[in-house]
Order: sequence, then C-alpha cells, then structure tokens
Amino acid sequence: QVQLVESGGGLVQAGGSLRLSCVVSGRASKDYTMGWFRQAPGKGREFVAVITRSSVTTSYAVSVKGRFTIARDNAKNTVYLQMNSLKPEDTAIYYCAAREWILGLLTSPTDVNYWGQGTQVTVSS
Repeated sequence: QVQLVESGGGLVQAGGSLRLSCVVSGRASKDYTMGWFRQAPGKGREFVAVITRSSVTTSYAVSVKGRFTIARDNAKNTVYLQMNSLKPEDTAIYYCAAREWILGLLTSPTDVNYWGQGTQVTVSS
C-alpha cells in the first residue's frame, strides 16, 4: 500500500517562506505523477502544483505561479513544495497527492489515486 507523509507546515508571516516535503513509501515515487492540493476552511480542495515522474513537466495554479516551486528527488522518494512570498490567502491544509504515471497529469482531486494526511500552513497578515 502506498503511503504519503507530508511535513514542513507551520505558521509564517506574510511575505515569508516555507518548504513542504512529502515522502512516498510502499512503492517508488518514480511510478507516480505527484502533486500538491490545498483546502482552506469552508472551501473545496484545489489544485496547487504538479510534477511528472521525471520532472520534465511542471504546472501551477494561477494563484501560486511565480511564488511556488514543485520539485522531486526520486532517489529519496520525496516531493517538495517551496512556497515563497506567502500571502494570508495561502492559508490552508496542504495535501500531497499521487497518480499512477501512465494515467497522465494530476490537476483535479478526482485524478488522485493516493492522498497524504495533510499539513497545516497558516500565513498571518
């Protein structure tokens, strides 16, 4: 069974940075397209970023493009989300997500095969 475990969330002031990590276990991360989603209080889960298994392609939500960077290290079975210039509206629970690579990209919650448990990110103004 594949497990995804996130870490790195916390409280930060607006304009600050955080780096989230997601460790994949049970199977090699190279078998998956990996992504990040987030869910703010009272809102649905939304796409943040995706990276293909060989890091050839990345894609971002418009709201985070230019501020967030997704990366992966398959040797460590780990995916990262570097978040810079954080804003209060980035406050949410951030979830790591995986999809079997052969199925294609990962931009909707319905695309996801596996979810992590989530990590809270809070940005104060």
